[in-house]
Amino acid sequence: MAERLSPRSSEVNALEQRGYLIGKKVGQGSYATVHLAEYCDASSPKRMHLACKIFDKEKAPRDFLEKFFPRELDILTKIENPHIIQVHSILQRGPRVFIFMRYADNGDLLDFIKRNGVVPENQAKLWFRQMASGLHYLHSKNIAHRDLKCENILLSRRFNVKLADFGFARFCTDGDNRRVLSQTYCGSAAYAAPEVVSGTPYNPKLADVWSLGIILFIMLNASMPFDDSNLRKLLKDQMSRNWVFRLRIRDTISAAAKSIVRHILEPDITLRLTLDRVLAHEWTRPRKDKSASLMGRLVQSAPSAPYPGGKREHDEAGPSAGVRVSGDHRDTDRERHDDINMRSRD
Repeated sequence: MAERLSPRSSEVNALEQRGYLIGKKVGQGSYATVHLAEYCDASSPKRMHLACKIFDKEKAPRDFLEKFFPRELDILTKIENPHIIQVHSILQRGPRVFIFMRYADNGDLLDFIKRNGVVPENQAKLWFRQMASGLHYLHSKNIAHRDLKCENILLSRRFNVKLADFGFARFCTDGDNRRVLSQTYCGSAAYAAPEVVSGTPYNPKLADVWSLGIILFIMLNASMPFDDSNLRKLLKDQMSRNWVFRLRIRDTISAAAKSIVRHILEPDITLRLTLDRVLAHEWTRPRKDKSASLMGRLVQSAPSAPYPGGKREHDEAGPSAGVRVSGDHRDTDRERHDDINMRSRD
């Protein structure tokens, strides 16, 4: 694997002894980097492709180290779901923490939409259902994500959705199992619910649902519902429901799709759909007839569009095959959790 970190690094040598190879950097944050990585079990010649998020605790501010980072590690060691990115292991060497997770072969949803444009409604429905399913799992454990956005929706080798990046995630109850409102302004303004933008204490689960609605709107429109360049105007537009479907797609999507977006992007939290009601909505519910199944079907054909994520799923099909996207609820990408090598407590 090209561009490995310096072999003189004691950290890298220690990781190699455990079977991990760190490759080129593919992402950069204020105090974390993301690298390609590989894992090779001594008992098997097969190499597993991973991504590695490396945190440098010496570069991080105190509030991050004392609150957000321990919370993220704690949550990552407690979750396992087909539609949440699989953590392989968490290791610490000195001031650096290495989080190894399954590699998403087909990148993230934002890149997919940039390359391919509007997601056809049937495909958007499948992906939205997978997102909602993964989020429902988190909420059932009283965990709110608080940073749902297209960049944090990853696509696996078989184009299944994986929720990722739990840097702002938190538990929604305290030690006495009482509901706790969030007060931290989290995530990206474009995806943030109006109660988050306004700076009032908020129910993070309902804020997650709003973000899910923004993602659905983006899939169906290939554009944002709101301009977030001015927060005051953003909040005004959110509260006045000042958004519209793009003219060129308005007549191509179903009334049910328009309905669920409208009821999710509801500024009044007493009227906004809860996640249970989102999953029960007529548009979201899986249809029972076989003709509605998307498993294995070609739901988008775009011969001139570059394939998101590199290699095609079926190389022998040739350049004219277009982009094969469907996803399968049987998540063949899942791997058994390896032992977590480091746990963190609040």
